Amino acid sequence: MAVCLTGCSKICPARLVCPFRQPSPRRLASQLQAPRPPTAPKQFPDLKRIRQNVDIYSKNCVDRNYGGHADFPAEIARLGRESQLVAADIPELSKKIKELQREIATANASQTSSNSSSQRTAIATEEAATLRDALGELETRKASYDATAHELALALPNLTNSETPLTGGPQLISYIGHEPGQVVPSQSHTSHVDIGTSLSILDFNSATLSTGWGFYFLINEGALLEQALVQYALSMVLRQGWTAVAPPSVVYSYIADACGFQPRDQNDERQIWQIQQAEKDALKPKRSLAATAEIPLAAMYAGKDIPEEQLPLKLVGSSRCYRAEAGARGVDTKGLYRVHEFTKVEMFAWTDSTDDSQDTERSMPVFNEMLQIQREIFSSLGLPCRILEMPSSDLGASAVRKVDIEVLFPSRMSRDEGWGEVTSLSICTDYQSRRLGTRTLQKSGKRGKFPHTVNGTAMAVPRVLAAILEHGWREEERCVIIPEVLRPYMGGQEKIQRKRKDKHFHS
Repeated sequence: MAVCLTGCSKICPARLVCPFRQPSPRRLASQLQAPRPPTAPKQFPDLKRIRQNVDIYSKNCVDRNYGGHADFPAEIARLGRESQLVAADIPELSKKIKELQREIATANASQTSSNSSSQRTAIATEEAATLRDALGELETRKASYDATAHELALALPNLTNSETPLTGGPQLISYIGHEPGQVVPSQSHTSHVDIGTSLSILDFNSATLSTGWGFYFLINEGALLEQALVQYALSMVLRQGWTAVAPPSVVYSYIADACGFQPRDQNDERQIWQIQQAEKDALKPKRSLAATAEIPLAAMYAGKDIPEEQLPLKLVGSSRCYRAEAGARGVDTKGLYRVHEFTKVEMFAWTDSTDDSQDTERSMPVFNEMLQIQREIFSSLGLPCRILEMPSSDLGASAVRKVDIEVLFPSRMSRDEGWGEVTSLSICTDYQSRRLGTRTLQKSGKRGKFPHTVNGTAMAVPRVLAAILEHGWREEERCVIIPEVLRPYMGGQEKIQRKRKDKHFHS
């Protein structure tokens, strides 16, 4: 938030000028946002709901680690009241101006040209000019109030589902292929970094020289295993009737922002990478590298209507993803667990909604379908997992509910008891569709409600690949057993062993 230059105590987004110093609604609109193409979707935050539930939204900000935003709902309500007061004065002023304009027109049309008549016309003209200035000021103030409230509303996180814990850590839902208290054999505690390096399928040193920390080369069976995981995950999702999409990995930054991926999070840590533009392109909309296929998939229907008979509309896309991973999250992590670039298969769906925009009744069937697909994938890979209901403090801006699956990594037993996230699954209600201008289209041709969006990971390749290496490692044979379901995608190969003559790749 910026300190107001006029010295007032109003809450204003950092890129806004004080509402009382705006010269015109048109200039205000240009100052509210970075340059956007004319095709950019219009955003529709639910201002009415926020104004009617100030305490709920304020508490939700605190629950979601958005403490700095907790005053926004009250300010939105105040701005709404101010806007209404100003709006109430506008019709009366407009009426007086029109009356004066008619009086002036009548006088000008009259043949009478006495001094008194001319004097009355001059007075009416001056009064009309004064009223027009006052009207312009009121319209500017109203536009400023509305625009500021609009911006504050867009900065708020989504509300939180009743299934989501508000305090404490994640809550265990169930296990997959694992029993509570089950001990991982000590022989399998070798890190995937050591395993992959010894088998010449991972090369971090070359990547450090070519690109830097957080990047890697997959070689030989490592590269093939990545493709096998992608193809297997796609096959598991497609057999449920989903539509395959190959999305771009570059998006407009305002699209990423609308999906809930701000360039920096509430702790001011960078989330996504923006693409530097040439000076000649400084006024063009900025672009970012997509952190997940969720962003370009959501944008497929930005500013569009989805016929209600097509809902739920379910897409699955494989893409390269880019994460800044700044701060403490990435510094102490070695190997494939936390990297800057990776391949991921993402599920994304739009579902119908009820009159209550936060009611998840119609999006739950797709949510459960996604979770079942995730269960089947990791069960068939033979990896020990646990399914967690994530607390409100762990939810991003867009989700009302999030369920994660974590795999037990033998080499990470000293950290988080070995558990590491490999998938997430979120219901976002109408948060994204409101910000992307996506609506349902009724059979009558009338535009309907904002659909709900649901997204979930089908396969985050590096982490799953790392888990396969650690659980499939056989110390005595110095090999990795390939999960049976992946072998058809690797030419029937059953294990990964270091080739005796490996002249080209070594670490």
